[in-house]
Amino acid sequence: MKKRRYVIAGNWKMNQTPAETKEFINKFIPMVKDCVNSDIVLCVPFVDIPAAVSAVKDTNIKIGAQNVHFMKNGAYTGEISAQMLVESGVEYVIVGHSERRQYFAETDKTVNLRTKAALDAGLKVILCLGEVLEQRENGITEEVVSMQTKLDLLGVTEEQLKNVIIAYEPVWAIGTGLTATPQQADEACGVIRKVIGELYGQNAADEIIIQYGGSMNDKNAAELLAMENVDGGLIGGASLKPEALAAIVAAAQ
Repeated sequence: MKKRRYVIAGNWKMNQTPAETKEFINKFIPMVKDCVNSDIVLCVPFVDIPAAVSAVKDTNIKIGAQNVHFMKNGAYTGEISAQMLVESGVEYVIVGHSERRQYFAETDKTVNLRTKAALDAGLKVILCLGEVLEQRENGITEEVVSMQTKLDLLGVTEEQLKNVIIAYEPVWAIGTGLTATPQQADEACGVIRKVIGELYGQNAADEIIIQYGGSMNDKNAAELLAMENVDGGLIGGASLKPEALAAIVAAAQ
């Protein structure tokens, strides 16, 4: 029986203004104030971070960013460094989301660099990986997620790994309304856990938190969270509705 703590993280993507952020959080706080066995994270757009950090002060909600650059500073117009995030009050950052890989040409190499930069700055990383539909249909899900796990964590130490959460997100289930079955999610998360064991040892494999991301919502969360290898969710669309996200947190209780 798993003893790992659940992590429920909302990924707002490119949604919510600072004013909407404050309104959402003020409504959300009383809904989850009694949550004790889960960490709750809202990963918001960069411009919403100050409003979000201020709104969650003295609550059980943490704030994350959705991306980070791998350099500390320099001529990288439009980018944000890990230290900038830390000084803004951010504790978590999503790295390697499928939309970043798909639309912004991120590779396992740049995902690895971003992961290490974030960890070096003291951030907790939500590292996303997962297969596309063609890979699932050709029966190579295990090979794909194993390779991504190894490449994305290259050079990450066992100590640093304690600040890494892996989010398994089958790309074919992102924003499509399709969801992996609980068994498919558990199997893929189990593959990732096995690879972590090979790389870092059984203790690390037993302790690492592996989320499922891919159209998890208030209707299917309980089934998915009941799986042995699923330790939480990276929630997209449902995280934009306070009631729906609170219901997912409740399912983790």
